[in-house]
Amino acid sequence: MFFKHIYEKTLAQASYVIGCQVTREAIVIDPRRDIDVYLKTAEAERFKIKYITETHIHADFLSGSRELAQATGAEILLSDEGGNDWQYEFTHTGLKDSDEITIGNLRLKVLHTPGHTPEHISFLLTDLLSSKSPVMIFTGDFVFVGDVGRPDLLEKAAGIKGTQREAARQMFLSLKKFKQLPDYLQVWPAHGAGSACGKALGAVPSSTVGYEKISNWALNYNNEEGFIERLLDGQPEPPKYFGTMKRMNKEGAKILNSLPKAEHLNKNKFIKLYNDGVTIIDTRHKDKFSEKHISNTIHIQDNSSFPTWAGWILNYSEPFVLISDKNHIEHLTRCLIRVGLDNITGYFSETDELTNKEVPFASLPKLSVNELNDNPDNYNILDVRGYSEYRDEHIPNSKNIHAGTLVDNLDKIPANKSIVVQCESGDRSAIAGSLLLKNGYKNVFNLYEGINGWKSMGFLIEKEPVASLDFVSNNR
Repeated sequence: MFFKHIYEKTLAQASYVIGCQVTREAIVIDPRRDIDVYLKTAEAERFKIKYITETHIHADFLSGSRELAQATGAEILLSDEGGNDWQYEFTHTGLKDSDEITIGNLRLKVLHTPGHTPEHISFLLTDLLSSKSPVMIFTGDFVFVGDVGRPDLLEKAAGIKGTQREAARQMFLSLKKFKQLPDYLQVWPAHGAGSACGKALGAVPSSTVGYEKISNWALNYNNEEGFIERLLDGQPEPPKYFGTMKRMNKEGAKILNSLPKAEHLNKNKFIKLYNDGVTIIDTRHKDKFSEKHISNTIHIQDNSSFPTWAGWILNYSEPFVLISDKNHIEHLTRCLIRVGLDNITGYFSETDELTNKEVPFASLPKLSVNELNDNPDNYNILDVRGYSEYRDEHIPNSKNIHAGTLVDNLDKIPANKSIVVQCESGDRSAIAGSLLLKNGYKNVFNLYEGINGWKSMGFLIEKEPVASLDFVSNNR
């Protein structure tokens, strides 16, 4: 048996290539949209990709199933479970609970495992040349290392009201079946630490059923109502683009046929696009952006969170330009198409060549925790982390509005004082600061040491009483 775990760090997303080394046939599970990694793997191992499948309709990334099928001629096998409202709308072969997929001497048995989503399926893998017993389970967003898939996305991200408690109940029942699996069975999930598809995902790539039984909090609840309350409590805000991903993955992602090539804009063309009001995303390090940047540009730093924040902030129907080094543009393009952001007009890297006569410049001044502590009454403190983070600990008199929902909640920001934006360590607050500046706010400061720096100085921290578990809004 051939097995390859392919992990994409920026979205903490895993996909898998499994092949029979006798027949040289392979299946790909949960492919991402830039498919060259699967094509190169198949070529290097002399495999023909026969099947492509998914564990569910994904919300956090755009599936590459149709792209890969177009390139290889492979058959797409997808869940037909969950009822009429949860069906894929493009051509595929349907899978039901207990169906089996054969790839040479390998067998994948389909298990319907609803909870994260109604149509969710997992795959039990048996290597028939070695044993009649299964050796692996591919759990998608059902069971992670140390956690389980969140059941609230259909309600919070897709806007389907009244679904999260029933989904949590389905998750409880699915976990009962999971507990009956052999302890030795290897568990390979679709996500790791950093994914917004759960709240406490582990950093190691795989586990076993037996280990999860003793270490995963969700497998140690026997009381259904207690489990539901615990599962729903403290889930992070789902990125705004999750609802868009659900729709696009259900309908079928646009086929690109190749990785888009962003145009390297010359100075004159960049200035024209800027003057025409095209959205400009500055991907440089936050320190460079803070010191000097082109006015009205949005800061999304080129780091592991780039595609998630791009999905939070960018309009899917509008073009945009990146400020980026030439050596980074292919990576950023991949990050963007993985979340369906295809409208890249081009990129510009020569910002140092621009003058004040050509474009206006601005800065996002830094504020130290000592300066804030010495003069707290001079500032409105805006905590732009997630609500669960804010609830657990926050700077006194701070107001919580998640950075991703900031533009929708400008009316909630007092304008009587200077504003200091604050997160954990200064990254998210740099994004938020750029959004405030773009929307006309003056005297905006970034608490660049964040709450971590505040705590390290021993300054006062407050906690908020636990809110109702029916809390849905992103804003406080």
